[in-house]
Amino acid sequence: MYEAIINDNTHKVDLFDGSGKTGTLNGEQFDLDVVETGADSHFHLLWKNKSYRVEVVNYDQAEKAAVIKVNGDQFEVEVKDELDILLKKMGLSDLTSQAVTELKAPMPGLILDLHVNPGDEVKQGDTLLVLEAMKMENVIKSPADVTVKSIEAEKGDAVEKNQTIITFE
Repeated sequence: MYEAIINDNTHKVDLFDGSGKTGTLNGEQFDLDVVETGADSHFHLLWKNKSYRVEVVNYDQAEKAAVIKVNGDQFEVEVKDELDILLKKMGLSDLTSQAVTELKAPMPGLILDLHVNPGDEVKQGDTLLVLEAMKMENVIKSPADVTVKSIEAEKGDAVEKNQTIITFE
């Protein structure tokens, strides 16, 4: 399940396979016919018997955001995956106004990689670790500008939901 925010309008998307061509959009089933037109980031799309020219103008993988043009009209698109939705439900999606003292596992998983050490100063959005959960690799980023005080888990450790992984000063 995903949320796609398009020009500030939120849509629920559920994909049936890895191709992204079949699924539901706001509960309505869709089947897309998508062909890359030869030029990088340019596509031809058929949906509901209508033809669309799609161009990916800009794509920021870390922020899960893109700017696309559809038949010349430009749209800002942001995609939230299951982890982003869970963090939002837990009230952890916008921690900038709160003092951040620790990072807890948002779900049970396996720590695949740690990108910080005690004493490191990190900026909001910097990668802290990679957590494998539900057969997906999730990059966990710093919720604020902080200094790492201690690391409570190691690479290869299995962690439980809400287990403290990193503490901050």
